[in-house]
Amino acid sequence: MPGSIREFADNAADPKVRGYLHLPDSSNGDALVLSHGAGSNAQSPLLIALAETFSAAGFAVLRCDLPYRQTRSFGPPGPGDAARDRAGLKNAVAAMTKILGGGPSLSRPLRQGWDSPAANGGTAPQRTPRVLIHAVAGGVGTAAVQIGRLLGVDMYGTSSSDEKLSRVKGLGLQHAINYKQHDYEEVVKNLTHGEGVDAVFEMLGGEHTAKSLRCLRDFGRVIQYGTATGRAPQLDIRAMYAKSASVQGLWLTYLSQKPEIMEPAWQQLSAWIGQGKLTPQIGQVFPLDRAPEAYKLLQDGKNYGKVVLKIE
Repeated sequence: MPGSIREFADNAADPKVRGYLHLPDSSNGDALVLSHGAGSNAQSPLLIALAETFSAAGFAVLRCDLPYRQTRSFGPPGPGDAARDRAGLKNAVAAMTKILGGGPSLSRPLRQGWDSPAANGGTAPQRTPRVLIHAVAGGVGTAAVQIGRLLGVDMYGTSSSDEKLSRVKGLGLQHAINYKQHDYEEVVKNLTHGEGVDAVFEMLGGEHTAKSLRCLRDFGRVIQYGTATGRAPQLDIRAMYAKSASVQGLWLTYLSQKPEIMEPAWQQLSAWIGQGKLTPQIGQVFPLDRAPEAYKLLQDGKNYGKVVLKIE
């Protein structure tokens, strides 16, 4: 392999610069800074191949981890990471300028598709997070859609009824999938051009856990919070290997005992409710003596939002 490769760190910079420096055997005086995609890191096979190719052509190349990746080993950047990531890329360019002892003629970061904002403060778009929500017309689903709208998430939702899906689209759902008419795994694949989603809210169990894993992007996550089908979740281990994906359990009863988690969440939810940005969707209200009727509505999948039993 031409040239040399070594780990690089500029810990004096804020944000810090960390990555791998490729130095050519014969320099042409030019340099590149390569940054990874939102779900990847500086060890991305594509970045390594690009760095080796440019180094062989005489470029000094720094492939670096963005600031958010230095603090989190997996997952996409958060909504507030953009400015710090831009600053991190500026620092990476400054570090390369020092290494070359002047101003490289090519100091603008070469970006991998949508991955990170340009180091020069440009307005190149970041990747929008994508989420698949099962039972999107239920109580949890309708709440998730409203929160996703507030956070700027690209949402895909499944339900058994076009009528219910139409109502949820009114809350902000962009991609409605009637699972009785379409295979949601194929729909997600087609709509995302084969990339998949960052997370799946999964409460069905059985084969749907494995199908949800196959709907993920690289480093994506299935959040399992129920098994409405009554069947134990099935895993597609090959899909987990292929995309470095994971399954995370979520049980609100357990989390409710952790005030350090619940109090900030409740404060944010309360603020949104107070501002009229988040409204619990109440589909039907039944008196207590009609509880069997309410239960059958849920059992038949005909409910929308929450079904409430009123105790006089």
